[in-house]
Amino acid sequence: MKTLTTTTLSSLALAAGLFGLAATASAADIPAAAPYYKAPAVAAWNPWMIRLRALGVITRDSGWVDQVPGSGLKTTNSLVPELDISYFFTRNIAAELILGVTRHEVTGTGVAATAGLDVGRAWLLPPTLTLQYHFTDLGAFKPYIGAGVNYTIFFNQSAGNTFNNAGVSVIRSNLHNSAAPVAQIGFDYMLDKHVGINVDVKKIWLRPDWDGTLGGNVPVTGKVNLDPWLIGTGLTYKF
Repeated sequence: MKTLTTTTLSSLALAAGLFGLAATASAADIPAAAPYYKAPAVAAWNPWMIRLRALGVITRDSGWVDQVPGSGLKTTNSLVPELDISYFFTRNIAAELILGVTRHEVTGTGVAATAGLDVGRAWLLPPTLTLQYHFTDLGAFKPYIGAGVNYTIFFNQSAGNTFNNAGVSVIRSNLHNSAAPVAQIGFDYMLDKHVGINVDVKKIWLRPDWDGTLGGNVPVTGKVNLDPWLIGTGLTYKF
């Protein structure tokens, strides 16, 4: 076996050094693994909203009795609690359903008032569904407009049963259930991402037919132009 010369050993050492430098350079060219990154959690968007409001129902003092020319009818106003439930199809478009009951009394005006005619009183269940557009680019102030339909159910109706100046009383009174168009405008002012203050105004063009019976079994008919303004304010809760 031949003995390695000094020159050969030097050549091998130089080759090993060059190989080491090449390996180091190649390792330097490999990018370091990116650190693990976790995106921050985003709260899920919930489409439900509820409101609890005090609602003033301001009716129009209008109507008539067909059989009494020159007569009219008027209806009392009411203040009631009201609950509404809203569902947002998008962040701008929502549907709102309001729930509540009101009680009103109908009396005569004109000739009927002179005669002291007391038509009667009734409870109203007026579920109202509106489709709304919400403006969402104004920060905490979130106005909206809407339009929809109302269907009012009259229940627990009672006649006046009070004799008027002519000695005649209404012994039967019946307001007919009726549908009506609705327009709406309002706003929510959000105190935080869940709780806010709401102001809402609706106009309902509600004009139910009416029929009744006077003492002596005399039938009468007419129309009550309720046409109420619904003005409410209360609290909003966005889920």
